[in-house]
Amino acid sequence: MKRLQIWDHVILLSGVFFMVAPVVLAFITSTHDAVTIYRSGLQFGFGDQGLQAYEDVLFRAGGFTKEVNGLVMLKNSLILGLGFAIGKIVISMLAAYAIVYFRFPMATFCFWIIFSTLLLPLEVRILPSYETVQRLGMVNTYQGLIVPLIASATGTFFFRQFFMSVPDELTEAARIDGAGPWKFFIDILVPLSKTMMAAIFIIMFVYGWNQYLWPTLITTDESFFTLVRGIKQILQVWVGAQIPDYDQIMAMAILAMLPPVIVVVIFQSWFVKGLVESDK
Repeated sequence: MKRLQIWDHVILLSGVFFMVAPVVLAFITSTHDAVTIYRSGLQFGFGDQGLQAYEDVLFRAGGFTKEVNGLVMLKNSLILGLGFAIGKIVISMLAAYAIVYFRFPMATFCFWIIFSTLLLPLEVRILPSYETVQRLGMVNTYQGLIVPLIASATGTFFFRQFFMSVPDELTEAARIDGAGPWKFFIDILVPLSKTMMAAIFIIMFVYGWNQYLWPTLITTDESFFTLVRGIKQILQVWVGAQIPDYDQIMAMAILAMLPPVIVVVIFQSWFVKGLVESDK
């Protein structure tokens, strides 16, 4: 038994090593100058630049307009990630609440119609989505970045399963106490759904944070660029020796990973609990 436990730990630690090693290498490489990285590739020892690349990425204006820095891109990524996650939670909860508690005809059919939209990812509907956003005048706006993406069949499915697990006695008790539909939703269902909301928030925040295709298509103004797009932008801006700023690319990649990691670490227990509760 003890030998099996040792092998379990060896396998788990090996997995941790393979997951963390690329991040550590990227951080170490970011402490070297761009010329060294261009000549020798990834570095296995710390360089003499220290955290200069991170300071340049965050505070030095760059890009084609020389007016945008990493802090602006970080703000845009946070707005996109938070707006994406919160919007999906609100829409999904309201849709699931209507399907479960409002006894209207063909409620189940409507749910499966919503669920079938999983077969139509953003890449499939990219052209009509862009055309709609353009006609509404939402190009180069935060609304254009967030609103077309917030409808969520996945979130609706999880909240529907959770609401169906709520005892009917609780609904009857609320009705006897005179609680209307809105009061029942706000005062009872929302507090009960905290763990589920945390689980959906993590999934949607990470998904929204990592969006690249939609922000690339819908924003041409650099002041709306996100960190994920900023990495590509640095590759397209050449310095005097025709060498991209690889040190800044590595630094921006590290910075782009930090917020999702922080969110997952903070909400991981709620995340697991929320997914387990959805299976009841």
